[in-house]
Amino acid sequence: MKNKVFVIGDVHGQITMFKEILEYWKPDEEQLILIGDLGDRGEDPKACFLLAKELVDTEGAVCLRGNHEEMLLNFLNRPQYAAANYKMNGGMVTIQSFLKLEEGKYDAVELAASLQSEAPWLKPFIESLPFIYEWENYVFVHAGVDLTLKDWRDSTERDYVWIREGFYDQPNKTDKTFVFGHTVTAMLNEKQTNTDIWDSGDGKIGIDGGAVYGGVIHGVVFDKDGIVDHYEVENKGYAFSNYLRKKDS
Repeated sequence: MKNKVFVIGDVHGQITMFKEILEYWKPDEEQLILIGDLGDRGEDPKACFLLAKELVDTEGAVCLRGNHEEMLLNFLNRPQYAAANYKMNGGMVTIQSFLKLEEGKYDAVELAASLQSEAPWLKPFIESLPFIYEWENYVFVHAGVDLTLKDWRDSTERDYVWIREGFYDQPNKTDKTFVFGHTVTAMLNEKQTNTDIWDSGDGKIGIDGGAVYGGVIHGVVFDKDGIVDHYEVENKGYAFSNYLRKKDS
């Protein structure tokens, strides 16, 4: 087992930023962890999924399941019921990146079938993604855990990919440090323009820098004692203020 991990925050289709942050990763020394939300919005979700799968298959990377992977899986399984919610949360950007659709109206069932035909590997890949990854005293999870419970391990799978309140606003009385994405750090830091890593001081560390909203993508290196290196790549082509009107990341 490697004695350090390199954790990358929410990518959301930003393939150029994704590749750039990976340049800081030292494969021989650091276990790579992707915190989830590979697609929906951004520059090229398909490329992000392909790269993540390659890293999992060839480099032993850990890619966690985020709420956007969960929404995509729901869309593939039950398009007639899940399509509206998925599209509302940026899903058409992912579908478009795979299918290269012309403008027009499309039947949800047909879209899901076309996507599975075009990328038969996609659904099994998402289904294989773990909800949490434990290493040393750390728990890496997309959204968080329910800290109102007596035992955080009783959190639901939905908690792991969706929770906000009940996690970041609760004291952490466990012996674990939770590293998470999902909630953009600008919404946790005092200033809504501050995309720095958020550290609660009691074992909750947020690393979603709002890359797709003009913020940054974080790459954070941990050893068993804490953060030893931190890198970030800026998004130079999207106004971060747009996030203030979009809180479904």
